[in-house]
Amino acid sequence: MQKENNTFGSLNAKPRSKKLNTTVDLTAMVSVSFLLIVFFMVNRELSKPRSMNIGLPNYDSNCGPPVIICGQDSRRVITLLLDENNKIVSYKGNLDYLVELPKIVNYGKKGIRKELIDSNRKILAIMGDSKRGSIVIIKPSKKSTYGNLVSILDEINIANIDTYAIVNDYTPDEMKLLACN
Repeated sequence: MQKENNTFGSLNAKPRSKKLNTTVDLTAMVSVSFLLIVFFMVNRELSKPRSMNIGLPNYDSNCGPPVIICGQDSRRVITLLLDENNKIVSYKGNLDYLVELPKIVNYGKKGIRKELIDSNRKILAIMGDSKRGSIVIIKPSKKSTYGNLVSILDEINIANIDTYAIVNDYTPDEMKLLACN
C-alpha cells in the first residue's frame, strides 16, 4: 500500500479543537428587565400629583353684585383674609351685615382650627342638615405665603368643612380691615 500525502491522520499535525455551540444565558437579563419595569411602574404611580377637591359655592343672582350667600344664610359664610407674618383676619357673614366682628386668629390647634370647628358645629346645629355646614372663603393677599394657604387648606380639611373657595379679589373694605389690624 502506498502512503497518502494528506496529513489528516498524522501524529505530527496539530490537533484541531472541537467547536462548541455558544449559548447566551438570558435569565439575568430577564430578571433585570422585570426589575426595571416594576421600578418605573412604581415610580410613575408615586410621582402622580395629589390634590384636594375644592367645592365652590353657587352665586346668588338675586342680591345684586356677586355675593356668595345673601339673606339669613350669610351666617354660614366665614371669610379668612391671609396676610403677611402669618396673620389671619376672620369674620363671619358679609362685611356689610356682619354676624360676628372681625378678629385676628393664629394658625394651629387652639387658633384657626378651634375657630373653624366651633363655627361649623354651631352652623350645623342651626341648619339641622349635615350637608349645609360652613362655607369658608379664603382670600390670600399678595404678601401671604404659599405655606399659609396650604396650612389653611389643611385646617379646613381637619375641621371637616366641605365647601370652601379660594378667591383673590379683595374689596376696599377688606383692604381697610387688613390695614387696621
